[in-house]
Amino acid sequence: MAQVVDTSDFRSGLKIKWEGGMWAILTCDHHKMGRGGAVIRAKMRNLVTGASMEQSFKSGERFERIVFEEKPAQYQYKDGDDYIFMDMESYDQVMLTEDVLGDTVKYLVDDLEVSFDMYEGRVMGIEIPNTVTLTITSTPPGFKGDTASGGGKPATCETGLVINVPFFVEEGEKVLVDTRTGEYLERAKK
Repeated sequence: MAQVVDTSDFRSGLKIKWEGGMWAILTCDHHKMGRGGAVIRAKMRNLVTGASMEQSFKSGERFERIVFEEKPAQYQYKDGDDYIFMDMESYDQVMLTEDVLGDTVKYLVDDLEVSFDMYEGRVMGIEIPNTVTLTITSTPPGFKGDTASGGGKPATCETGLVINVPFFVEEGEKVLVDTRTGEYLERAKK
């Protein structure tokens, strides 16, 4: 039996069927109108084509929720425009493009364990851990007098992701990053 959700259930990561396609909710905002009902504005990505769009929905609209079967996998390497993963059950190599992966490519490091989102035998995307360890490849040096409590500085990670880090973090250090928000959490434990 299909799971049904309505606009009040919208959150980042929810996957729904809408107008004959399969969509992932990227962001959503609830706007209360004066006399009318609320309007929900959602930014969505088509899981088949990778195309993104913004759409407004009336409060209470109902949709079929897509529930994926998860399958363990491991990221191996990037080859041109393809990202190569190993299926941990069959040991087959699976190539996925950035269109399918979306923003998760910013967090892919060699040997990262992920889960394939499978739907009717096809990989529709991946689930990554809530935190990953990334190496800082470039950041301006900290200066005497910079404090840990006062702001931060931009830092580029090995994957190209730019995050804000405290002044004491230097190039070559490994840091823990929250993949849901893209924010620095702490220095990685040695």
